[in-house]
Amino acid sequence: MIGFLKNALRRFRDDDEGSAVIPFALWTPLMVGMALSAIEMGALTVRQTALERALDQTVREVKLGTGVSYSHEELKLKICDQAPVLGNCEEMLHLEMIGLDMRDWQPPSSQADCVDTAMDVTPQRSFVHGKQHETMLLRACYRYKPISPTSYLAGSLEKDTQGYTALVSTSAFVHEPL
Repeated sequence: MIGFLKNALRRFRDDDEGSAVIPFALWTPLMVGMALSAIEMGALTVRQTALERALDQTVREVKLGTGVSYSHEELKLKICDQAPVLGNCEEMLHLEMIGLDMRDWQPPSSQADCVDTAMDVTPQRSFVHGKQHETMLLRACYRYKPISPTSYLAGSLEKDTQGYTALVSTSAFVHEPL
């Protein structure tokens, strides 16, 4: 019986003829996973780049607009207007503005204040308008759902309980004197 199995397996191994079903079945999931990960990486890069650029443009406007004090909602609208690629931006973007004291340095929290999609109203952790000559840190956190949550890349991203992942962008500036 064992000899029969050995011979059958040897014939199967040495047989050149037949279908490519087994190689196809083995390689297809790997190739599809890599293609989905490439698409996900492209979408992530586009979103991150758009968020960075929109935040930089908005901070530039804030720095040059001397004496104008922008609210959280106004800054959010300015960022969202400059980044149309960020879908549902006004609901999924959260800003945090923190004053930094250069003489008595206390590093800001390393955790970004992001939108909690489970809550209807996200509590405002920190949004402080600065004074003249004060260094400010503006941090934007945008949450989105990955295109293909089952791809290799999206599977490795940190997600909340509802499947959202976050992109964080920061910018620092000094309030100009009046």
